Amino acid sequence: MSAWGIVLIVLGVLALIILCCSIRIVRQATAVVVERLGKYRKTLETGVHMIIPFFDRCSRAISLKEIVADFKPQPVITKDNVTMQIDTVVYFQITDAKLFTYGVDDPIRAIENLTATTLRNIVGELELDETLTSRDTVNTKMRVILDEATDPWGIKINRVELKNILPPRDIQDAMEKQMRAERERREQILKAEGEKKSSILVAEGEKQAKILQAEADKEAKILQAEAEKAAVIAKAEAESRAIELINTAKPNASYITLQGFEALKALADGKSTKLIVPSEIQNVSGLLASMTEVVNSTKDVKEEKKENKKSK
Repeated sequence: MSAWGIVLIVLGVLALIILCCSIRIVRQATAVVVERLGKYRKTLETGVHMIIPFFDRCSRAISLKEIVADFKPQPVITKDNVTMQIDTVVYFQITDAKLFTYGVDDPIRAIENLTATTLRNIVGELELDETLTSRDTVNTKMRVILDEATDPWGIKINRVELKNILPPRDIQDAMEKQMRAERERREQILKAEGEKKSSILVAEGEKQAKILQAEADKEAKILQAEAEKAAVIAKAEAESRAIELINTAKPNASYITLQGFEALKALADGKSTKLIVPSEIQNVSGLLASMTEVVNSTKDVKEEKKENKKSK
């Protein structure tokens, strides 16, 4: 092989190497900063690009995806002079590769320090209880402040979260005792309210039972009195009707004599209150008079009982 052939082969290999060095492929969700002779030239987006070898220098690929930075706990002093450890998680995204490359040296370290100082400023204005119950407020304030501060660096802060808040051990013990006492207090209150409601329900039940029993007794007595009243009235009406029928029938002396004997039989039972015995029991007229007096006496007693029932 001649010398010219060797030269051509060498030149072809060099051309191929230069061509390979001139092609730069940028992957999805990344960006590359190009410097020409040490000066910023351009930013390469996703795709295939041509550069000038030995004159252009490409930086490492910069990820444009959202990045999660978990920073170590930082000592923070609250407004009431309680020192506690708080660690934060920052979600950020690079929006400008040029500003990210030339804006600040070691951007992640800068964000960590900025997060620590901002957290101390915000928590320093809050007391311990407010710090523990105002996470959302602290997160929002920190995100706004960090996003504004990192704009010149080509970084956008999407979210800031307080991961852990660790008060001193003695404060934790005191808080646990306070929470335990509060739970016991609530338990006692609920128990007392339950017993109170139970006693009230039992008393109301007994009261209602007594009222119903009294009403039942009252109705029973009323019904019994009405029944006795109706029975007395019916009996008196029956007797009155019987006497009226007897008077209408105009009974003879034999019937009256027989009824007289029946009346004497009733008087013998000891239930009559008045007894008239004629001196001549064989005398019919005396017997009639005696029977009439007995009937009238019995009628007077029944009317007196009837009047007593009505007055009651």
